[in-house]
Amino acid sequence: MSNDITGLRFFVAVTEGGSLAEAARRMDVTASAVSQRLRQLETRLGLQLVHRSTRRFSLTDEGELFYAGAVGLLAELDALIDTVRARSGEVAGTLRVCAPLGFGRHHLAAAIADFHTLHPRLMVSLTLSDVVSVADANRFDMIVHIGSLTDSSMVAYPIAPNARFVCAAPAYLARHPAPHKPQELVTHDCIVLRENDEDVTLWRFRKGRNEVSVRVPAILSSNDGDVVRQWALGSKGLIMRSEWDVAESLAAGRLVRVLEDWHLPDADIVALVDRRHGMSARVKLFLAFLQARFKPVPPWRR
Repeated sequence: MSNDITGLRFFVAVTEGGSLAEAARRMDVTASAVSQRLRQLETRLGLQLVHRSTRRFSLTDEGELFYAGAVGLLAELDALIDTVRARSGEVAGTLRVCAPLGFGRHHLAAAIADFHTLHPRLMVSLTLSDVVSVADANRFDMIVHIGSLTDSSMVAYPIAPNARFVCAAPAYLARHPAPHKPQELVTHDCIVLRENDEDVTLWRFRKGRNEVSVRVPAILSSNDGDVVRQWALGSKGLIMRSEWDVAESLAAGRLVRVLEDWHLPDADIVALVDRRHGMSARVKLFLAFLQARFKPVPPWRR
């Protein structure tokens, strides 16, 4: 039976990798080893599961059916194991989490360490990435996400409230008087963060019933939030950043908020779980832990 389960997990991993080379990279083995193991699985089943060529990897009709069934069976098996362990008070297995780089480093890593202290038999794998493809999403039990949502295959569970602010260093505002209306941003030096396929130079504001969108001049841009904040701290210009990222600098006076009467779209922090796989007992426990840690008042608002 263990060989059958291992074979199912192997085939799911290969399929979700999208290619033999990617599956080999994720498993830390050679592509030839993956190919050989796949042929052995097909021989055991007496079925061709995959169409192969040098550039193409796709499932046969039988492969599609086998993959769908394997995903369902493994989800049920994992849920059963979690349920049995939960009844005995044991939390074990592997929890695979993905989170944005900045938030992962500054808040989630410490949360996971504390969670593991409570449940030392649990293995936790944390991957930090600001860009997670649909294919890669299947590798994780939970994805911590900040901002707008586009993938309807994932169910979102709230973790923490998170506003967005426009701010700059006092030295910059001494040279460039603070804007009083969003439209005045076009005369300022602005710094933008490239993330989540958003239109990062279009800043949207709301004040009561008034809504204003401004195309800001981006003199500097980066895909790293820490870099963007450091540029702002260095008096290079205005930034629009998440509250969690700038709250400490604002409290210390190293950054100053502008346009405080105008509200930007919130970028609440949520946990995404694949609706097809459901939520295991260990994921439920970790989600409850995060919600207790960050709600109703997250650390950046205390």
